[in-house]
Amino acid sequence: MVRTRFAPSPTGYLHIGGARTALFSWAYARKHGGEFILRVEDTDLERSTPEAVQAIMDGMHWLGLDYDEGPYYQTRRMERYKEVITQLLAEGKAYYCYCSSEELDAMREAQRERGEKPRYDGRWRDSKETPPAGVKPVVRFKNPLDGEVIWNDLVKGRIAISNKELDDLIIARADGVPTYNFCVVVDDWEMRISHVIRGDDHVNNTPRQINILQALGAPVPQYAHLSMILGDDGQKLSKRHGAVSVMQYPAEGYLQEAVLNYLARLGWSHGDDEIFSVEQFCQWFDLDHITPSAAQFNTEKLRWLNQHYIKAADNERLAALTEPFMGELGIAMQPSPKLADVIGLLKDRIHTLVELANAARYFYQRVEPSEELKVQHLTPEIMPALKALRDKFAQSEWSTEAISASIKETIAAFGLKMPKVAMPLRVMVAGSPQTPSIDAVLYLIGRDETLARMARCLT
Repeated sequence: MVRTRFAPSPTGYLHIGGARTALFSWAYARKHGGEFILRVEDTDLERSTPEAVQAIMDGMHWLGLDYDEGPYYQTRRMERYKEVITQLLAEGKAYYCYCSSEELDAMREAQRERGEKPRYDGRWRDSKETPPAGVKPVVRFKNPLDGEVIWNDLVKGRIAISNKELDDLIIARADGVPTYNFCVVVDDWEMRISHVIRGDDHVNNTPRQINILQALGAPVPQYAHLSMILGDDGQKLSKRHGAVSVMQYPAEGYLQEAVLNYLARLGWSHGDDEIFSVEQFCQWFDLDHITPSAAQFNTEKLRWLNQHYIKAADNERLAALTEPFMGELGIAMQPSPKLADVIGLLKDRIHTLVELANAARYFYQRVEPSEELKVQHLTPEIMPALKALRDKFAQSEWSTEAISASIKETIAAFGLKMPKVAMPLRVMVAGSPQTPSIDAVLYLIGRDETLARMARCLT
């Protein structure tokens, strides 16, 4: 059975790179009817925090990436890791190393001076020396001395690393705490992980982990290492590129389906398809079409996708999502037109829910037109026509048809073209010469409020 895992370290938020890894691992399991496991790799006790764990959970929940098992926490499995280390020591596959940090520094400095790669030289590997008194040893894994570690990376292809390039990895620190690389191996083994899908910053860990798995007699999973994500400027994606956390995207007015669709296309493709549901993605997803080269984040592409999904979304759903942004802008929703109806008029021109909330402001608040707009549009020449139109509005029924008829009759009576009346009308009621269809806008604003806004500019 296919079993994948997402194994974040809770030292910060769930960022775009981590979210893409989680999405690809989740989708691969769903595609093959397998299982997706969440594992929290919290062995870095100084940097791991409960707040970071919660931030990761929040991000996965918002993205809809449900897991079948977990979350497992490495800090709760320490006794098991220590048992396996004891087993390796008993089998002669690991050993105690008593080197002090000063000895290690001197060793590496001497290697550098000789033009060699700095590394542990294995001096305690088969040593018969009496351990120095008072020194707490680390435990090192006996890495094979010869041969190669070879695996077929499902993204990068065949990778071969000589064992001569690898020194004897520390698998337990002097305080007895097992190290990250070792905990990962035991977890992947005991959680029966079949496919490890992770960032390519882990490529250098893979040969070490394979060697430990083989020493344990454990099956070796298949590995797929995803390339890094570059920012809009072509540099490695980092905090300075904007969204530090996935949860910034809902806060900035992005829809979940847009972010998922965008993440799916970050380094993976299905022909020329750009827009697809998460269900379709799970049907299509494979590891063969993940590019081994770096993916580049494109904010404008994400905004374009978000606009597509906003246009396609149900107005009532958009209203529920937009209302909190209205509150942040201090826009009172009562008395007012129904927000879903307002959104129906506005959403075709909008990229984010934040823009939508801002665009909806004039339906609920009087927006004072700028002096520049007043001078440009509210000219003495047009005032007679606008006053006549106001009188028509006051006497006619209030429907989009009746509003449209009143505007057309006024235009005909004064020998004007539509923009000569419609743009000043928009400036008076919306504070802007650009709005959706003016009859629909006025209908939602309401007769009394429309007359009051016109009167304010006609005096």
